[in-house]
Amino acid sequence: MRRILVIGIGAGDPDHVTVQATRALNQLDVVFVMDKGRDKQDLVGLRKLLCERYIQRPYRVVELADPVRDPAITDYQTRVERWHEERVALYESTITRELGESECAGILAWGDPSLYDSTLRLLEKLRERAAFPFEYTVIPGITSLSALTASHSIPLNRIGGSVLITTGRKLSEHGMPAGCDDVVVMLDGEHAFQKIPADGIEIYWGAYLGTQDEILLSGKLSDIAEDIAKARTSARASHGWIMDIYLLRRSARTRGLDS
Repeated sequence: MRRILVIGIGAGDPDHVTVQATRALNQLDVVFVMDKGRDKQDLVGLRKLLCERYIQRPYRVVELADPVRDPAITDYQTRVERWHEERVALYESTITRELGESECAGILAWGDPSLYDSTLRLLEKLRERAAFPFEYTVIPGITSLSALTASHSIPLNRIGGSVLITTGRKLSEHGMPAGCDDVVVMLDGEHAFQKIPADGIEIYWGAYLGTQDEILLSGKLSDIAEDIAKARTSARASHGWIMDIYLLRRSARTRGLDS
């Protein structure tokens, strides 16, 4: 039976690759790499670098041209679902063509495959429609969230407090949620942190975490939001892409003492 290993490779530092992930990499006959276009070749290059560094057996790399989300579809949910359908079809045709019945393929996921990564959902959809049987296993990885808090040397949660993980789109629509003082924001392409009331909010921001290009900024949101926006815009222009994450934290003055 065909096997697929979905391997978390960390936030960008090659040293984030765990012992378990290294063992998994050395089971692979094929590595599937999603190519997101010329502007994001660094992402393809880093995956290949990790393979060269850790795999000690013959393997081959197969690049897949990632479908482009249709900008003509204005509804976000519909646009993403259509994109996922196209990705599933791409995986189906590629596995049929490139993966032998007794071979093992790897899909290398940034951070951890369970956190804001679509691979597991795609494989479940593929299982429902594919004419061939396959099994898949998930290898956990160090998340960008863990890399963020480590780089800033801060704990993620406070005593007795909860943590919410959300997206920039949701933050723009709903603001800081009531009853939650620590909010992690991912997939923010529109500087949503500039669209919420800044009083009493601290921000811990990081981009390209774990890489030589890592950028860290932190402070009161009212003082530093513009600096982060400028740094983000400049970094995207320089690299052609950006991968960032941030933690918004209500100050003790605003929320009361930690409990």
